[in-house]
Amino acid sequence: MESLRDKYEVVIGLEVHAQLKTKSKIFAPDGTEFGQEPNTQTSPITLGMPGVLPVLNKEVVNMGILTGLALNCEIPARCKFDRKQYFYPDLPKGYQISQYDEPICVNGYIDIKGKRIGITRAHLEEDAGKLVHAGAAGLAGSSYSLVDLNRAGTPLLEIVSEPDMRSSDEARAYMEELRNIVRYIGVCDGNLEEGSMRCDANISIMPKGSKEFGTRAEIKNVNSFSALQRAIEYEIDRQIDIVEDGGKVVQETRLWDDNARETRSMRGKEDAHDYRYFPEPDLMPLEISREWVQEIKDKMPELPEQKRQRYMGLGLSEYDAGVIVEQMGLALFFDKVLESGATPKIAVNFIMGEIAAYLKEEHLEISDTKLTPENLCELISLIEKNTISNNIGKQIIIDMMKDGSMASEIVEKRGLSQISDEGAIKEICQKVADANPEQVEKYKGGKVQLLGFFVGQVMKETKGRANPKAVNELMKEILG
Repeated sequence: MESLRDKYEVVIGLEVHAQLKTKSKIFAPDGTEFGQEPNTQTSPITLGMPGVLPVLNKEVVNMGILTGLALNCEIPARCKFDRKQYFYPDLPKGYQISQYDEPICVNGYIDIKGKRIGITRAHLEEDAGKLVHAGAAGLAGSSYSLVDLNRAGTPLLEIVSEPDMRSSDEARAYMEELRNIVRYIGVCDGNLEEGSMRCDANISIMPKGSKEFGTRAEIKNVNSFSALQRAIEYEIDRQIDIVEDGGKVVQETRLWDDNARETRSMRGKEDAHDYRYFPEPDLMPLEISREWVQEIKDKMPELPEQKRQRYMGLGLSEYDAGVIVEQMGLALFFDKVLESGATPKIAVNFIMGEIAAYLKEEHLEISDTKLTPENLCELISLIEKNTISNNIGKQIIIDMMKDGSMASEIVEKRGLSQISDEGAIKEICQKVADANPEQVEKYKGGKVQLLGFFVGQVMKETKGRANPKAVNELMKEILG
């Protein structure tokens, strides 16, 4: 298959639905909290009862503009809502209020790994409800289905990319950066597992050198970054097999089954005209003043790429900066540590080392621990003042995360202060040398790498409390 892939170019575009973090729905006062009892967050508006009228939630518009600005989009002076008509059991009105030819955001981009991915548009719309298939695992074999309309009317921003991605790696990088952006600006929690961020992938292949795109298939039900990559890889191979066998790829919507690791046909892929769009008669077109846009722009939080560049300007490597930014909780914690006056490099070493390892092992976020930025800053200060060694700091940081203790309290209670008295250290160094005559002879014979052995023995003898720099110097002196 690898050799066959060399014959084709892959074309990928993503449609991402980001659920906006408003307390009420886009056109109704119903709540939007996840995980509530079925059909408890509904109203006559959500249910599409006769005589009710939608009222646009202003905060939804604010979030739409903010996201557009973060994605380098143009914000037109006017947008409007349209009815997208289709019938499905979880769509109570028989249509969805969306935006068609005049969306709120157009012509944006995201830069990933040195490549610019265009964003065609981002438009506001209401979500549909959810079908719960009972009696079996999923739709296949279920004896009946139930409708939960809690999600119906929840505000969505659909972000449509240009078909600029050429691999599953690029698609994943784009999706990850998009998720970072919407989380950092506070418009969406980016939880793929709960469905607050959903991705449909449009995939096609064409012979290398061709200027005409092949027939695309749309892949749905992708709820993780790894699943997105797996779905794309499978679909590429499926389409290549069809073409190589002399067949034609059908334009359709396919479902990704992550357990079976395959896509399956759901239905034919609709075109825009199939939905019979027309302007929503119950909502006036929305005029967006330049003052309104500027007001939101002035309040723009720091974006992920800006944060990465700032961290690198502090001396962090590109890798370290990227890893911290990827975990928003850690990044915000790191910023507070810096505000407390900590040295960036020492702080990041703790965050990337012991702290990150503990969080991963315990399946926690930094906010789930009792470690405060002020406590970490104090720990770093103790190391810089040579009150404790870096190794001692590594030993006590976990306790600080578990019980919230101050570093100074732990050091005093356990007697962990660093031994800096040269006389005391020299005495211990001599003791170690006397106890290891063979290694001393080998060192004097040219095996200078044994210095690390002697230093380690001294640190063991002092339980990590000896000043490492002093140990190195005094050990060299003793060994000659």
